[in-house]
Amino acid sequence: MKNKKIGIIFFVILIIILVGGYLGIQYVRSKEQETIVDEYVPEEEIAEEQARQTIVSLYFPAKENNQLNPEARLVDIKEIINNPYEKLVELLIEGPKNEKNQKVIPENTKINKTYLEEDCVVLDLSNEFLNYKKEDKKEKDNIINSIVNTLTELSEVNKVKILIEGNQNDEFGEVYSRKN
Repeated sequence: MKNKKIGIIFFVILIIILVGGYLGIQYVRSKEQETIVDEYVPEEEIAEEQARQTIVSLYFPAKENNQLNPEARLVDIKEIINNPYEKLVELLIEGPKNEKNQKVIPENTKINKTYLEEDCVVLDLSNEFLNYKKEDKKEKDNIINSIVNTLTELSEVNKVKILIEGNQNDEFGEVYSRKN
């Protein structure tokens, strides 16, 4: 009699485990089906122009403390692919979009030529580049660091050399590297 009771209890427990396991599996399967997500459809298609854009960092001094700040710009890759050095310097010449920053390259500066020699970008600029406040040493440093920091964001560039009208100039005669 005692063995019969143990057998019945064992049988009932076995049935409870089997039924519980079956119901548990069915519950998990139904939850999996609920979590299948329909294909994502964007509200608007990504335009070809948007797909061709990249972010570049330009460096401008802050108006309040003259410290160089990076400013992110969205640029069409078609504009930057052939001569990225010229395009980046053009953006510096245009000036910042953020009103907390100030323009650093003197007004009316033109780019005559830009090219890469090994890991050094050579910038040939017009005479207007020399129209900065020469009595303000910090201004010259900001001009140099703005150009160097912007161009050395490109992986192939480590140095910058500045020419004025195709010639070396005493004021900007060095080859400049990025300073941390």
